[in-house]
Amino acid sequence: MKRPDSLPLLTALFALFLSAGLPSEAADTVPGEPLKDLNGFFPFEVPDTLEAWEKRSDLLRRRVLVANGLFPLPERTPLNAVVHGKVQRDGYTVEKVYFESVPGFHVTGLLFRPSGENATSSDGKYPAVLSPHGHGGRLYDLGEDGIKKYLENGGEKFADSGRFPKVARCVTLARLGCVTLLYDMIGYADNQQLSRELGHGFAKQRPEFEGKARWGLYSAQAEMRLQSIFGLQTWNSIRALDFLQDLPDVDPNRIGVTGGSGGGTQSIMLCAIDSRPVVSFPNGMVSSSMQGGCTCENASLLRIGTGNVELAALFAPKPQAMTAADDWTKEMLVPGKGFPELKKLYSLYGETDQVMCTDLLHFKHNYNYVTRRLMYEWFNEYLGLGHDTPIVEEDSPHLTPEEHAVYDNEHPRPEGGDEFERKLTHWLAETSDQQLAALSPEKRAEVVAEAWQILVGIDDPITDDGKAEWISEKTEDGITTLTLTTPPTMDETPVVENKREFAGYTHGYNHSVFAMRTRKVLAHIRAALQQGNQIELAAGAGSEAIALAATAAADPGSVKTLSLASDDFRFADIVSYRDPDFIPGAVKYGDFPALIEVVTARGTTVEVD
Repeated sequence: MKRPDSLPLLTALFALFLSAGLPSEAADTVPGEPLKDLNGFFPFEVPDTLEAWEKRSDLLRRRVLVANGLFPLPERTPLNAVVHGKVQRDGYTVEKVYFESVPGFHVTGLLFRPSGENATSSDGKYPAVLSPHGHGGRLYDLGEDGIKKYLENGGEKFADSGRFPKVARCVTLARLGCVTLLYDMIGYADNQQLSRELGHGFAKQRPEFEGKARWGLYSAQAEMRLQSIFGLQTWNSIRALDFLQDLPDVDPNRIGVTGGSGGGTQSIMLCAIDSRPVVSFPNGMVSSSMQGGCTCENASLLRIGTGNVELAALFAPKPQAMTAADDWTKEMLVPGKGFPELKKLYSLYGETDQVMCTDLLHFKHNYNYVTRRLMYEWFNEYLGLGHDTPIVEEDSPHLTPEEHAVYDNEHPRPEGGDEFERKLTHWLAETSDQQLAALSPEKRAEVVAEAWQILVGIDDPITDDGKAEWISEKTEDGITTLTLTTPPTMDETPVVENKREFAGYTHGYNHSVFAMRTRKVLAHIRAALQQGNQIELAAGAGSEAIALAATAAADPGSVKTLSLASDDFRFADIVSYRDPDFIPGAVKYGDFPALIEVVTARGTTVEVD
């Protein structure tokens, strides 16, 4: 995890919007409470029954997939994997790896395998561990002064291997009999097609990367297509599992995942949506407090109405362990703050012993020797490694620059930079469009409707918390007519108090203004349905997209007829994530024309004046 350049959340911006002379109806477009940011409180309220949790978890998984730009899951293109440069060590080997998560976009890393007396499998198959490294890179070096401090406080045991703690855990896992992949985050080590500055240090919008023709990441166009560093890294993790399970010496039924800090975030997200891991140790980021400060740990839509503790719960009832340290996880063991709620959730499955959180509050944020020992013993039990406990980590020599470098003269670096970034975002958009177009009209309508339910937050309580002057309602002879006029004008929508101009810091935790307006209409629709009325909806100039989105997110046939003043609006024309009509995902799911197709397929008659 990486802390953001952020200030404590303030309310002044919202007071400004409410008192700056805007029409009174503008109040229904601005939250009644300050916007939530990544430093908020994210409690996990455990449902009373397993049935209620499974219903909730289905929607949560869809939310995670949508936020990652992975709903529906894209085609798995050929990996074209290359493994080379084997280095032999005592009881393990290290090889260099790269493969393509999408055509031309490389995932890089190091592959550790048991060898010699540690290669004891009778059938040549070994359990596998996927290890995202987190910030600092896979070859994170504590340095001479740093390792001295860790040796003094008991955080590390060896001066050599302890300097490189992320490699040390993979070495030990290989010695324990696991094929282990330590793969690079975007912008670290050999993964340089998109820079570290772009992936983890982005701060200011780039006008030259905006618009329909030449957009790049972080732009309004990218956000409306749900393209993000976060989503790319999640897809890299899924493809890394593909790579591991396809290795001839891997048992695909025994795969574990563990990462710390930013790698803990990746572990949580991967295990939430991929069924293949059977055991997990997401360290340092399961917390009801700070949710991950880096741009690579945030995405629009991701944590609206949820947080890392509940997202980690999606792995239940499979075995999952973590620690509480002297960081944002320090209250995990306190009732109401995380682990007691995970324990309660696991109890719904009758598996309370399958989740563990160990008190290591005497250490700062870490994945140190003490934490690693806990992970080794957890994986020893649930991957069936068969070792006696306690498991003791041994020293190992560090890798030289030549031994860890993935690319060389025979394996040249792939293209990168600005034009590659544009090429990548456009390829992702084209293949996503083609995937939707290839579906039958009925299936496409279903997918788009389910996506829009996430975009507007159908899983969150929707209440009509006050009248909006741009919505009028009339009921006569069992028919409720809702008429929408032009919503209040806003120059820019509110954002959280963060100096970095990234939509995910606001829209990852809060509904957009467009979504809130849509939810307002949905509240009227639900109220009319509860009264047994049929609904006719008429949208004037400027409200057509809101009416369409509300109809698409509602149950099929909720709206009998929908009259639109015009059908020429397009989300793709938006060039700022602070535009009042901006909503993440709108372009990915077919823009305005797809919404018309959806509501028509779901039983609504659409008329355009």
